[in-house]
Amino acid sequence: MNKSILFLLMSLCSFLISAQDSIPAVTDNQVEPMESIAEAKVSEKKDSTSNFKKIKLDGIAAVVGDYVILDSDIEKTLIDLKSQGASTEDITHCGLLGKLMEDRLYAHQAVQDSILVSDDEVNATGDRQLQSLVQQIGSMDKVLKYYKKQDEASFREELYKINKLRMLSERMQQNIVKDIEITPEEVRQFFNKIQESERPVFGAELEISQIVKEPKPTDAEKQKVVDKLNQIKADIEDNDASFSVKAILYSQDPGSKSKGGLYNGITKKSGFVKEFKDVAFSLKEGEVSEPFETQFGYHIIYIEKIRGQELDLRHILLQPEIPDAAMEEAKKELDTIRKKIMDGEFTFAEAALNFSDEKETKFDGGLLRNPQDFSSRFELTKMDPSLYNQVRNLKDNEISYPLIEEDPRGGAPKYKIVQVSNRFDEHTADFAKDYTKIQQLALTEKQFNAIKKWMDEHIEDTYISVNEANRTCDFANNWVKE
Repeated sequence: MNKSILFLLMSLCSFLISAQDSIPAVTDNQVEPMESIAEAKVSEKKDSTSNFKKIKLDGIAAVVGDYVILDSDIEKTLIDLKSQGASTEDITHCGLLGKLMEDRLYAHQAVQDSILVSDDEVNATGDRQLQSLVQQIGSMDKVLKYYKKQDEASFREELYKINKLRMLSERMQQNIVKDIEITPEEVRQFFNKIQESERPVFGAELEISQIVKEPKPTDAEKQKVVDKLNQIKADIEDNDASFSVKAILYSQDPGSKSKGGLYNGITKKSGFVKEFKDVAFSLKEGEVSEPFETQFGYHIIYIEKIRGQELDLRHILLQPEIPDAAMEEAKKELDTIRKKIMDGEFTFAEAALNFSDEKETKFDGGLLRNPQDFSSRFELTKMDPSLYNQVRNLKDNEISYPLIEEDPRGGAPKYKIVQVSNRFDEHTADFAKDYTKIQQLALTEKQFNAIKKWMDEHIEDTYISVNEANRTCDFANNWVKE
């Protein structure tokens, strides 16, 4: 558990931790004593006489393969964790050093196994991080001042090193566990070996169903938006207007408007809807698309840069206005559906199938799926606050009055009615009732054991040196090889 907490905390501030410089691979007899590496001679001229003295520079805590970990890296990691608001009460110097060594072993072996990360991918990640920081803090100058960096180029270089190491480490870990599966028999054995007094306790959970009505804009409103996008496209192509400026002025996409509609590093696996990616990957560099429709509204896309299988693009989103009459009609329709369910004309599930506009839930009786594990249960302490507020006062099988809900991704607002279709009180794990959760726990344990086995084998095969001062650490892994 402590190991998992440490890994999570380290991940929260990974891009703020100073990167490690790689060093040439060396054999045992080529490595200088730590003291001689960490010391340097400096000249001080006094009365025309050159005097030399040794000064202590940043000490080397450990070497893993091609990576050096400095004492200051451990201190910086702890400072960064504190700056992120993480509790560091149970985090020790030895624990941090062990985690840093794990990351570098993964990264080192990833390179050996040709599990590579492209420069374009790393740079795109750094771009997104800088854009996010600028958006949060206000300007690049403020970001540099906040992180005590001399200039943008050096900050980008540091981010590159940090992200390259982190991404190599993540890819290696994913590669270790990618083919691991768990059988029902393994799940049963995992559960049975847990003593009854030590079985996990799961918090109170709800199953929630909903029926959704999505008010639609008129054809005239849709055409008005398409005409506006065509006008913007013509101004860009015929008059050399700036797409970025147009996006800032007109786009209704909250995620990119302030950045001139910019999205970096888009791939075919990125989390954009299919229609958006289909258009984006059909365009040439410098080309502006025709207006097209997605669930969020109407778009035009400009391809700024193509890097292999990645795109940097800008887009403008405009949403047709939905008349007040359409909103009121959706609300009235849900009121009618609610009354008929309560009168027993049909069940909530039947009403969802026949009347709901939400394709993701209507064929499952309106049952919502938890995005964390795709089960039908939502643990109260982990539920999205907005959803919790909608259901917290509902009794079992009670149906809410119509609720308006804004789409956080920028889509049109909608109305819905919700019902708590099942409730599970806090309880000790039950194999039948909690199979999905137990299955995930069993899979996690199997993956952990596979990583532990991998770690033991590669520690044995990799050059590793730990500074004398850190050899007394009680590491989780055998870093101090006998």
